[in-house]
Amino acid sequence: MTTGRGKNSAGSGGAAKPRAAGAEGTSLDFVPELASIIGYKLRRAQLAVFQDFIETFSRMHLRPAEFSVLALIARTPGQKQTEIAEQLGIKRANFVALMDGLERRGLAERRKVAGDKRSHSLHLTEEGTRFVERMVAVWSEHEQRLVDRLGGAEARGKLLELLDRLLPA
Repeated sequence: MTTGRGKNSAGSGGAAKPRAAGAEGTSLDFVPELASIIGYKLRRAQLAVFQDFIETFSRMHLRPAEFSVLALIARTPGQKQTEIAEQLGIKRANFVALMDGLERRGLAERRKVAGDKRSHSLHLTEEGTRFVERMVAVWSEHEQRLVDRLGGAEARGKLLELLDRLLPA
């Protein structure tokens, strides 16, 4: 008999075979092969990339979602808050909190849209523009580390091409 921690109840410390949730009596025979499962490998790669991103941008106190929002505002100033949130797949309440933080830091601002009392367009402040310039330089370092780990620009292009095939049309 095993406990929930993978040790048998006799206390020998031997690891019990894990069981699949909802599949009583079915062992997870595929576990050693996780490295060959596309979804698992993609998730592990994503975690590694995000860890590098978080470490790289920690000195700027910048999280991935904030990076994306600032990049979009810089690229398309004046776009409505709801449009940017939708493009990034961020829920309204989460986006409002994210923008509140960027405004407090003096990086972005909301402006009322003429003729639409409920909408706000988003813009970088002067400080935000300078911040994005530094952000892009730091991002380039991060991206280059990833390209180097992949083996160069050709491998990067191939990876992006393959990932595009997995995205919905």
